[in-house]
Amino acid sequence: MAKVLVLNASYEPLNITSWQRAAVLVLKGKAERVEHTSLLLAPDFPLPTVVRLRHYVQVPYKEIPLTRRNILYRDGHTCQYCFCKEDLTIDHIIPRSRKGGDSWENFVTACVRCNIRKGNRTPHEAGMTLARKPSRPHSSLYFEVSKHLKSGFNEEWRKYVIGLG
Repeated sequence: MAKVLVLNASYEPLNITSWQRAAVLVLKGKAERVEHTSLLLAPDFPLPTVVRLRHYVQVPYKEIPLTRRNILYRDGHTCQYCFCKEDLTIDHIIPRSRKGGDSWENFVTACVRCNIRKGNRTPHEAGMTLARKPSRPHSSLYFEVSKHLKSGFNEEWRKYVIGLG
């Protein structure tokens, strides 16, 4: 069913909740509607898609783990050199033999063919171009929000999540 993006009082994304929970937060005065649909839950009460808490909630920073699965997801399960979606591997942009480390900025998704073609060289040396510069996802909600955006719903969330705008 419909999901709602919950923002902190500072407009930073906190989580995704159900429309029922979001409506209760708004009705109790704990949150305000920031974005809504044209669908009415009651007269003069449109279905919220983004709500903002009225009081700031302190949330501890949560590091996004650097895993094969997360790198594949960040890159859309697509080779960053030729855009194919089969036989995917993880490629070091700067090879380990050249002191290339294990980091979000040095890993990209590559198909086996492109990974072999690039070999122990940088993309520039191999005459290959990256689709986009790899970077660390900005928030722990990045993956969850991007899943909802891929489905075509909740497009208004894009302006509230860093890295998706």
